[in-house]
Amino acid sequence: VNNPIAEPYVLGISAGATLGATLSIILGLKVMISLGAFLGAILATIAVLIIASMQGRMTTSSLILSGTVVNALFLAFSNFIISVGANADSVMTIKFWTMGSLAGTTWSDLVLPTIVVGMAFLFFSTQYRVFNAMMMGDEAALTLGIPLRFYWYLYVTMVAVLTAVLVATCGIIGFVGLITPHLARGLVGTNYRRLFPVATLLGALFVVWADVLSRVIIPNAELPIGIFTALVGAPFFIYIVGGGRREVRA
Repeated sequence: VNNPIAEPYVLGISAGATLGATLSIILGLKVMISLGAFLGAILATIAVLIIASMQGRMTTSSLILSGTVVNALFLAFSNFIISVGANADSVMTIKFWTMGSLAGTTWSDLVLPTIVVGMAFLFFSTQYRVFNAMMMGDEAALTLGIPLRFYWYLYVTMVAVLTAVLVATCGIIGFVGLITPHLARGLVGTNYRRLFPVATLLGALFVVWADVLSRVIIPNAELPIGIFTALVGAPFFIYIVGGGRREVRA
């Protein structure tokens, strides 16, 4: 998406995962949290695509606006469910999960995410020509023969699946998809042939170091990773919205 603030948070995918996980926890199906998060993310993606296409033509603006609406709606549903149906134990579980954590994650839990991330990385690494064309704007991409509707559906769906699998494993760790692409662009430029692998590597390193900080900052306790990513990501978001990098497009 040719927009500097586009990421799974903004597109409503994370909110969908939150709703699915919240329902699973409230209903006492804690073993189904991962599946609930996955289904919630897919449902949110479908809703975004339907709303964005209501005028017949999906655009970057309609996609972002639809994601914002779905994000607000799904978070409202989640908060309502927590308010009317949660006990103290469920609230603590939801709170910790929605902030993201790798605590308790085992090597066996990483098998599916590793496969999905590996396949997604290989696929997106071959799409740099399309990404570069889309960076030029909708009209320019259409002029170059890029079927934007097809690629929007394809990419958003794949990102939804990827996000759902990762969120189901470690909860919601926000702002990683916002910060690292901009950092990578500052290092290697805007050509997605170089940008995508560097952004992927920086994202992994960012999460690892956030996890390290969450484990060592308070002795004998582990804080949610999302606290640290939000402390960095929120000011970065304000910086982007305020026009600190007007030439940046993600």
